[in-house]
Amino acid sequence: MDDHAPVTPGWTCGTCGADWPCTTKRARLLEEYRVDRAMLSVYLGSCLAAAAQDLAPAPGTTLQDRFMGWLPRQHRRE
Repeated sequence: MDDHAPVTPGWTCGTCGADWPCTTKRARLLEEYRVDRAMLSVYLGSCLAAAAQDLAPAPGTTLQDRFMGWLPRQHRRE
């Protein structure tokens, strides 16, 4: 199946082999959670917590950047 699910403990994409969430999965998650971005953040936060237990810290990009840094930011209303 072409669902771009993570393969643990390496947290790679089971479809394309890229670091998860891959580009395709990111686009799909944004579409799936388009009306509830807060729940997308909760979901990705739980994935981040699980990945932090599985993966050794990597130089350069942090796991937080990988799992959460790509999310579009909404401007705060003042």
